[in-house]
Order: sequence, then C-alpha cells, then structure tokens
Amino acid sequence: MALKFNEPTKAVLRRQIAEHIAETEKTPKTNLREANYEPLPADRFFDREISWLKFNQRVLELAEDETLPALERSNFSAIFASNLDEFFMVRVAGLKRRINTGLAVTAPSGLRPRQQLRAISEQAHKLQETHARYTIDTILPELAKEGIVLLQWSQLTPEEQERLSKFYRHRIFAVLTPLAVDPAHPFPYISGKSLNLAILVENPVSGKTHFARVKIPDNMPRLIPVDDFDSDAPAEGEDGQTQRYGFITMENLILSHLESLFPGMIIKEARAFRLTRNEDIDVEEDDAEDLLNAMERELLRRRFGPPIRLELDQETSPFLSELLTAQLGITADEVYRLPAPLDLTALFELHDVDRPDLKYPPFRPTTNINLLETEGGQSQDIFSCIREGDILLHHPYDSFSTSVQAFLTQAAADPNVLAIKQTLYRTSGNSPIIDALVEAAHAGKQVLALVEIKARFDEEANIAWARKLERAGVHVVYGIVGLKTHCKLSLVVRQETNGLRKYCHVGTGNYNPKTARMYTDLGLLTCNNIVGQDLSRLFNQLSGYAPKTDFRRLLVAPRNIRRGLIERIQREEDAAKAGREAWIKIKVNSLVDEKCIDALYRASRAGVKIDIVERGICALKPGVPGLSENIRVRSILGRFLEHSRIFAFANSAGPKIGEGPETGPEVWIGSADMMHRNLDRRVEALVRIDDKQQIENLLSYIDLQTDDSVISWHMQSDGTYVKHSKDAEGKPLRDSQSVMIKQYAHKIRSNRKSEIG
Repeated sequence: MALKFNEPTKAVLRRQIAEHIAETEKTPKTNLREANYEPLPADRFFDREISWLKFNQRVLELAEDETLPALERSNFSAIFASNLDEFFMVRVAGLKRRINTGLAVTAPSGLRPRQQLRAISEQAHKLQETHARYTIDTILPELAKEGIVLLQWSQLTPEEQERLSKFYRHRIFAVLTPLAVDPAHPFPYISGKSLNLAILVENPVSGKTHFARVKIPDNMPRLIPVDDFDSDAPAEGEDGQTQRYGFITMENLILSHLESLFPGMIIKEARAFRLTRNEDIDVEEDDAEDLLNAMERELLRRRFGPPIRLELDQETSPFLSELLTAQLGITADEVYRLPAPLDLTALFELHDVDRPDLKYPPFRPTTNINLLETEGGQSQDIFSCIREGDILLHHPYDSFSTSVQAFLTQAAADPNVLAIKQTLYRTSGNSPIIDALVEAAHAGKQVLALVEIKARFDEEANIAWARKLERAGVHVVYGIVGLKTHCKLSLVVRQETNGLRKYCHVGTGNYNPKTARMYTDLGLLTCNNIVGQDLSRLFNQLSGYAPKTDFRRLLVAPRNIRRGLIERIQREEDAAKAGREAWIKIKVNSLVDEKCIDALYRASRAGVKIDIVERGICALKPGVPGLSENIRVRSILGRFLEHSRIFAFANSAGPKIGEGPETGPEVWIGSADMMHRNLDRRVEALVRIDDKQQIENLLSYIDLQTDDSVISWHMQSDGTYVKHSKDAEGKPLRDSQSVMIKQYAHKIRSNRKSEIG
C-alpha cells in the first residue's frame, strides 16, 4: 500500500529535515578555538573533479602495467571506460546543470564553474585519447599474441564469413531497426550510453543522400565469437599453436551486412557514435506523496536527460559530424573523436575467456578463524562464536558467505530469533540476504528492511527488492526524508536463557555477496550490549521519529561524525603541543570535506604525524611547508577495490570525548567517507573497535599500506601521483593485497596445525 503524507505530516517531515540540517551546521564548541588560529592559505584545496580524473588515470596506469596478466590489464581498461561514463553522467552533468540554472558557485579550489568545466574537458579529452590509443595499439595486440583476437570482417576466412552471415540472418537481423530521417521522420531519440551507427545512404534513382540510424542491440553480447571454444581444450593445441579465441564486434558484423537493412540504396558512409546523457536523479521527497512512485517516474525521465558527451569514430566525415552535433545539441568541446571500436567497456567480456594463465592467480576467501568449522565438520553456531567475543571481519580475505551471509541465514532459520533489522543500500541479483529476510518473515519473525531506493544506478533493482520484501510481509521503510541511508547495519534480536540478546553487524561495505569478493571491506560482529542499544536506537530513528537520539559506541551522520572526527583530530593536536605522542591514521575512499581537511592541516602544523590512504579523490595538499609537511597521502589500487574506512588516533592522554579507552589507540570503522554527501546528506555509522588485538591488526593494516616497501601511488604537494613499484635497486616492491592473501592463508594453516598438534 502506498504511504500517503497529509499536509500536517509533511510539515513534521519538513521540520525534521530542518532540524537535521541545523544540527549539521552547528559549530562544535571545540571549533571556537579557530578564532585563535593563524589563517590557512586560500589555495589549500585541490579541485574535487580534477582529483577524480587523476584517480582514473591511476586506473589507466594499471592497464599499462606490463607486470600484470594480459586479461587483467584488459579488464582495467574496461574499468577506466566504465568509471569515466559514470563521471560524465553524474559529476559533469551536475556541474552543467548548475551552470545552466545559475546555481553553480566557485569551488573550494578557487575554480569558477566554467573554469572547472574547461579544465575537466581538457583533461578528459587527453585521458580518453590516451586510453583508446593504448588499448588499441598495445593491449589488443598483446592479447592477440596470446590467441585472443579482435578481428575485422576482412580478416575472416570465407568459411568464417559464411558462418557469421548465417548467425546474423538468424539471430540479429530481425532485432535491428533502421530509422530514417526525412520530413516524415524526425531525428530519432538517442538513449544514453547506447552504441549506434550513423549512416548516409544514397537513392540511386533520385541521387539524394539520406541519413539513417541503427542502434546496436544492448541486450546481446557486444563481442561475437568467431571460433568454437572448447572449454576442455588446452591453451595450446597438439601442434604447439596457442588456441585462438577470435571475436568480432557486433557493430563490425552489422556494418558488413548493411545492404540487408537498406536494399537498393548505396551506402555512402557508416560510422559508430555513442552519446552520454545526464543520468543523475533528483527526487523532491518532501513533495512526493509516494517515494516509490516518485522514484519510478524519475527513472523514466533519466532516459531523457540532456546530452553531455558525444563519442565519434575518428574517421567520421565533417558532414556527418556536423549533422550529429547539430541534431544532438552538442558543443565542440563535448565531442570526443576516437579510434574504433568505441565503448571499450566491451573488454569486460574478454575476461570470461578460459585462460587462467592470463589472469590473477586463483583466490579463495577463507573462513574467519573465529568462525571455523568444528572438528566434526559441522558449521559453527555463529551466535555462540559471537558470544565468545567481538569478531572483526576483513573481506574478501575473510569469506562473506561464511560470516555475514551465514549470520543472517542462521538468524532467519533460528526459532529463538524474534526480530531482524537490516539496511540495504546495494545487493546482488538473487541475493541470499534478501532470501534470508523473506524466510524470516515467512517464519513469523519481525523483520525490518531499510531499503535505500535512491542508491545511484541501483534504483530499479532496489525498488524490485522493496516490493518483493513487502509481499513477503517484511516491514519496508526508506529511511529519513531528505537523507540517503548509506550505513551498513544488521541487528538480530534473540531470545536466550537470560533474556533478549542483541547480535549486531556494523560494516564498511554493502550486503552484496558479489562485490564482497572484489572489494576490501571491514565488518564487526558483536553482541556487546552498548552496541546493541546503539543500533536499536538508530533503527528506531530510521523507521520512526527519534531525531535526538544519543549513541555511545557509534558516531552517526549527519549529526556527529564530522564533529566527532574533528574533536579527535584536535585532541591529537593538543597532545602534540603538550609533547605527547600524537598521530592520526586514516583510510578512506575519498577526502574532500573542507572542515576535516582544515583540522588535519592545523594538527600537522602542531606536529601531529598523519598518514592517509585514499583510493579516489583527495582535495588535501600533502607535504606543503608550513601547512602539511607532516601529512603523507598514499593511494592503493589493485586486484581488489579498496573500500574500507578506518579512522585511528594515538589517544595518548585519554579520550576526554564521551566514552572510549582511557588511553591508547582509538580506532573506528564504518561506512562514511570524509565527503560532504557522507557527513551532511547521508545516514552513516562508525563503530569504535574496543578489542586491543583487533586495534593492533587494523593499525598494522594501515601501516602496511603506507609502508615504502609496498606498491602505492605517492601524492605530491602539486597534486600529481608518483607510482612506487620498485625499490632503489630496481627490485619489485610488495603488493599489499597479495601480502594480505598470504597472511590470512597462513593464519588458517597455523590454526589447523595447532588443532592437529
């Protein structure tokens, strides 16, 4: 049933939003000291968007890394292309929208909106040209040496051409729709990210030239196999020749059969083109009576967002280029002329080729040492394991399926479990998490699922999950109006001998079994009573009305994560000034928030040693004399996507901020990056780690990733990143992710040996 908001209820919701905003804008008392600080330089921030482009450049450097297996390099090339698509669809589109509506303001970096757009365009053109040239001139030829070949129609044998022509006639021809443009047929709508053919045909009778468009089907594989692949065949045949895996692109196959679409016409020119549109979504929740329906309407509008980038085959004639740009309303700066093939995300399909010798060595996650099977081979009772003490999970090294997934699956099946409360930001298709919640609801348990239907590019999937859960009897809510719910939380309430006990999971990553194998994330399984009370309060806040909730082992945005982090940064600053041990170690995806950066600058000036590991965006300038000479920034990219967030402080004089360890390192993990959207416009949660061994493990992890003996990119004070992959003697450095794989495998082996002993 749709939830209808009457006017009094809307007024309450508006007041709640205003309270949240007012709360986030309050200046903490500890910031009153800012009046006594020396002013910080006006040019102390790097531009956020340019910093993101530098991140994607690092992804491209992985594709260029000749020490990596060939198919992994090809995969990184596809990741680069996919990343850039999303950057244009969201960040560039948003900037253009703000400029066009007059809402754009000067960025913290000092760049005015149009300056920022020009700088993005200049760097994006260079990057995309470099990416296309390197992929086509280097990566594809190297794959060809290994028998993985992207072929042109003219390179096929007559037998191969005949076989593919038959495939075209039977499987493709009927799907294609040639659209002509003439006085009776307006220029067709071009959907975002679709690959198309722009075709000029001549009528041999009238001699007139006409334009037509053919869309390449996006519901079929882009790469069509030329060869019959035998999965059981060895990489090398009996004659010692490497088995060939030949492919032809869908557009190449269609181009070779255009006469079937335009019989009797003369094909004058046919070129590929691709359009990127604004695909960000903006729902005015305060005015939406039914958020689900409002989101569905907005998803339909997404298809018709304004165009922001046109990719053209570089061989396209000036006439055809001008026709497309005029019809699509694209400016010259928004045109990217590139060598064919366009849209190199197609290279993702090559990763399915059965050539393990051209990929990373196989990796199999291990079961967390605290959750190992019993001697009889029976799976552990996960609740009894948690009662033994907090369990720190580190994915993908710790298996997601035997930890978080098992936690929820056991909870759904356990007759003593009375309630399950769960946040869902992104999850996978055929999600076992969703199945567990449905099973629990069918079993009569109280189940609450907080589904974030505004998770970018997962909106449609999340709407489907929400409806499936509702049909099963799950209480589905969408969080607090005006805020995205991004925190990663599970709460299980279980009836036990001594009463109700709350089992909790607080994580840094989504409840997605697929990405849990590819992302590095952390999670805490605990039945600590304080954490249980905190999660109960937070879920009540998310599903009901409780804006003034206080927490003891959680920091929660938008109320107090920024304030809590700045207070701890300033505590380290005070410790340094007093001559005590003072350091800060931070691992995040992105560091953009100006207030947090300024606090780090002032701590650095006071002598606090600061290490930052970031994957994506960093607006902080490290190593600037008099400002940040005590700050080092490292970036780690590799086999797994670094996604965990850790905030660690020396805490040499005790917390003086709420509860926590009297002295000694204070460490937090959670879902929040140091970005405005995380700290102001999302519900996020950080949990304090209290187990001393777990604290030591997390600190060792950050120390590993910031050590000069491992491969990383070192950020310079001018914003450039220098890759360190070899030592002074030219020997390869260690890969931190490979080190972690070995460490976790060693833990399991050592544990088994001790059990045998």
